[in-house]
Amino acid sequence: MSKLSMMDLAFFLTETEASPKHVGGLMIFRKPKNAGPDFVKELYTELLTTTDQVKPPFNQVIHFAKLGLPEWRRAENFSLHDHIFYRELPAPGNRRALNRLAGELHTPKMDRSRPMWEFHLLDGMDGDRFAVYTRLHHAYADGVTITRWTIRSFSESPRTKKITPVWSVPTEREHRERERPSVGSIVRTLFSKSRDQLKMMAGLSKLTTQLVLEQVNLTKNAVAVPFTSKHKTVLNGQVSAGRQVSTATVSMERVNRLRKITRSTLNHVALSCIDGALHRYLEECGTDLEEPITIQMPVNLRTEGEEEGGNRIGIVLVDLARKTQDPYERLREIGFTLRNVRYQVDGVAPSSVIAYTLTLGVFAQLAELLKLSDVLPPLGNTLVSNVPGPRNALYLRGARLEESYPISALTPGNHMNITLYSYDRHLHFGLVASHALPNLDKLGGYIHDAFIELEQAVDLSNA
Repeated sequence: MSKLSMMDLAFFLTETEASPKHVGGLMIFRKPKNAGPDFVKELYTELLTTTDQVKPPFNQVIHFAKLGLPEWRRAENFSLHDHIFYRELPAPGNRRALNRLAGELHTPKMDRSRPMWEFHLLDGMDGDRFAVYTRLHHAYADGVTITRWTIRSFSESPRTKKITPVWSVPTEREHRERERPSVGSIVRTLFSKSRDQLKMMAGLSKLTTQLVLEQVNLTKNAVAVPFTSKHKTVLNGQVSAGRQVSTATVSMERVNRLRKITRSTLNHVALSCIDGALHRYLEECGTDLEEPITIQMPVNLRTEGEEEGGNRIGIVLVDLARKTQDPYERLREIGFTLRNVRYQVDGVAPSSVIAYTLTLGVFAQLAELLKLSDVLPPLGNTLVSNVPGPRNALYLRGARLEESYPISALTPGNHMNITLYSYDRHLHFGLVASHALPNLDKLGGYIHDAFIELEQAVDLSNA
């Protein structure tokens, strides 16, 4: 058994039928050249035989005690038939049909009476391909951890036919449960926690002071102030049930070329494209924003080599660029803002960022629970996160993973979430939204258009 952290527990406390707190992934595979017509069905049958390989946390359920914090316990009467599914895509099996089905599968809240994860094999996709949609409750792990588990379950060679499903990969929780703490380790932990509490309070005070100084205009562009948006947009409001999914992809070779020319990071380039696409999308929806779009951006707070399960992330607010027709100017302004954000995060203890995140989240969640998200200013306009993936190609029983799109959860007051994932020479954008957002597929196309416009602006500036 293991206890939940406050961050993990928050995903349960804030979960509703309209706002489930699971995260997912949509992966598209190319079948091996010699694959038969029943390749995916055979894969499904083989996966169902791996019951004896299931490891924590994939065999654990949440137990809410009458007294004390909830804890993870081993599930009774566990069956892979409750977690692994096979189905065929509706004709014509194209990208639109896949996105529509992914949105439907991502909609319902997960059953807490059994381990909260699913693995869907989606057959019948055009172009001799198939897809896999997965989802896992966010309380089990953050995006970085889930990605690490998934990568370990794949092979780096198309000749490897042995399957190592993600639920059979040893995780950090399993190792932690095997250890028995000694008296010395308990004492060291108590001293360490006392010292960490002092650092957390000092860092939280610093972050609060920065917000106050920014709000009264004594500083400029130091931090983004929450709940200050002056205009209502289709991006914000009371989150409702139902999800839709869209995707976009850009060549990493082209991204790296822009990074080299402009001396920018991947985040600078990606956020510039998202910013340009969002302004265009909002204009078509009848909102012409002059002020910067504010995004919530998760930051990974793990130290190098730290692989403990659960969630170890914080959320910071980032003001993107003021409205401009010059993509190069947008890129420079966002680069300046992100440097300030990095300074803000690095200047305090990770526990301070987590406390800051939970504090802001409480206010946003209260607005949603009281159904005030349609009238109160949102924490930010949307959430954008970046999860790094492997540079080399991965395989599942000889099938090459060609595309991988994260599909995350919606935060209070936000109708959309965008997650970036870099994998095998491509940067993938996974978009998930409530049905309150019209024409989500258009926004995916606008991200690609904004990237082309940025390329042209950079080439013109450096001609």
